[in-house]
Amino acid sequence: MKYVVLVSHGTFAPGLHSVLKMLGGGERGDVLSASMEDGMGADAFVERFERAITPIKNEDEIILLADIIGGSPLNNALDVLSRRGMLEKTVAFGGMNLAMALTASMMKDAMDTESLEASLILESQNAIQRMQLDVGDSDEAEI
Repeated sequence: MKYVVLVSHGTFAPGLHSVLKMLGGGERGDVLSASMEDGMGADAFVERFERAITPIKNEDEIILLADIIGGSPLNNALDVLSRRGMLEKTVAFGGMNLAMALTASMMKDAMDTESLEASLILESQNAIQRMQLDVGDSDEAEI
């Protein structure tokens, strides 16, 4: 089985997980999340992460999405996965956004890993755009 695992600072990962439930049709056992909340130490996050990934078996694959590369949640998650011998079956990304997470959760079983990796990067990059606002000559802005 392939799992999408979201990790972040604050409540970003569980919030994004909630949005994925809403857009993806409800609770899914193949999407997991853990966050390092304000004031939480690394040990507490590691415990939370270990509880979150309990369903994952050694033969499973992991798509690990994190808020930032080099951040404590990603570094600690990778340490846990390394200790469990799961890094070989893990692909990790930083800079997660909704487009990336939605693509990962909806397409992970329909694509090979290499194609999925390329798609995740492309979808997340395409999601970042400056919106052109037309304020015109009137007092009301059109969006």
